[in-house]
Amino acid sequence: MHPSDEIRGVKGNILSNKKIVLGITGSIASVECVRLSRDLVRYGAEVFPVMTSAATKIIHPDSLEFATGHKPILELTGETEHVSLCGMVKEPADLLLISPCTANTISKIAHGIDDTPVTTFATTAVGSGIPILIVPAMHLSMYNHKVVQGNIEICKKIGIKFVEPYIKGNKAKMADIGEIVARSIRETGKRDMVKKNVLVIGGSTAESIDDVRIISNRSSGKTAVWLVKNAFVRGAEVEFWYGCSREPVPGYINTVKFESVENLMELLETKDLNEFDVIIICAAISDYIPKKREGKIPSGEKKLVLEMSPAPKIIEKLREKAPNSKIVGFKLEEKQDGLTDRAYELLKKNKLDFVVANTISGLEGEENKVWIVDKKGNSIQKEGSKKILAGHILDIAK
Repeated sequence: MHPSDEIRGVKGNILSNKKIVLGITGSIASVECVRLSRDLVRYGAEVFPVMTSAATKIIHPDSLEFATGHKPILELTGETEHVSLCGMVKEPADLLLISPCTANTISKIAHGIDDTPVTTFATTAVGSGIPILIVPAMHLSMYNHKVVQGNIEICKKIGIKFVEPYIKGNKAKMADIGEIVARSIRETGKRDMVKKNVLVIGGSTAESIDDVRIISNRSSGKTAVWLVKNAFVRGAEVEFWYGCSREPVPGYINTVKFESVENLMELLETKDLNEFDVIIICAAISDYIPKKREGKIPSGEKKLVLEMSPAPKIIEKLREKAPNSKIVGFKLEEKQDGLTDRAYELLKKNKLDFVVANTISGLEGEENKVWIVDKKGNSIQKEGSKKILAGHILDIAK
C-alpha cells in the first residue's frame, strides 16, 4: 500500500472519485504542496502533480510522489499526459488546481502560451471546459503590477477562478490550505446550492450587566459553523452573523460579528434580507435583557439582584423583513416530551418554513439528535455528528 492510501478519506469522502491535477510552479510557496496534496487526499481525492522545471528546484518531485502516490509529470511525452487528464476524453480530471501560481505562469495562461507542462495543461483544460482554480503566490510588487492584474482579469473572463492571496508585509502569500481545499471541493462537488444566497445567524448573544460583566447562553457554535462551511462548499454565497461562541470560523466565510440582541436588531434594520434565498437562525438568543448598571458593580456584595425585561424576538422580525425567503428556525427544550409540538407552534406563529428541534443534551458535544418539523406538522428525526446534521438541514432548506 502506498503511504497516500493510508490517509485517503480520513477526513471524509466528499472528494472520493474526484481527479485533481495539481499544477506547481516556481514560487517558494511550493514547499506547502505536500501538505496541500495530503489534505486533498484526506478528503478522498486522487491527486496528479504536474511541475514546472522551476518548481523542481524548490521542492523535490519525490516529495510529491510520496504525498500523492503518483509520479509528478515533469515533461510531456508521447503519452500526451495533458490530453489524457485535461483533454476531451471520457474521464478527464475534475479540476486543474494551480497552486502556487507565479506571475509568469498567470500571464502565460492569459495569453495562451504553453511552454511548460503546467501551462500546457492549462491551455488544454481551458479548451476542454475543465474547471481551473489558480492560487497566486508572489512578491507584492509583482502582484500589484498593472499588467499582471490585467492578466488575472483576462483569466477570470474566460472562466478561470482564483483563490485570492493574503497580503502580509510586502508579500502576496499563498492562501490558507484550508481555504484552497474548501474552494476545490466547492468547484468539484455537487454544487446544488449555486446561485443561492444563504444567511446563517449563529452563536450566542451576550447582554451587559455592567461595563465589565455579561450574561449569556450556552452555545458552542458548532452547528452554525458547519452550516456555513457546508453551504459554501455546495456553491452558495454565504453570509454569517456570528455571536459570542468559541467555534472558529474559516477566514473565507463572510462573517459579521454581533454581541447583543440590540446588535442583532440593528443588523435586521440595516440589511436588506430580501437578497437571501435561505435564512437559518440557530443562534442562542437571550430571552431576557438585564438593566445595565453604569461602571463596574463592586465585588464582595452579599447579594446581587438583576432586574431583567423580555428581549425583543428576532425570529418575529425575520418574516417581516424577508417575506419571500425560506426561513429555518431552531427550537431548544430541556426534554423531548412535546418538543415537536412546541416546534410546530413556533413555526406557525412566525410563518417559518421549517423548525429544527433539539434538546439541551446536544449543546456542547460533537453529536446531536434533531427533529425537523415542516409546515404540515410532519417531522423527521436525524442524529449523528453536527457536520452531518448540517448537511441534512441544508438538504431541506435549499
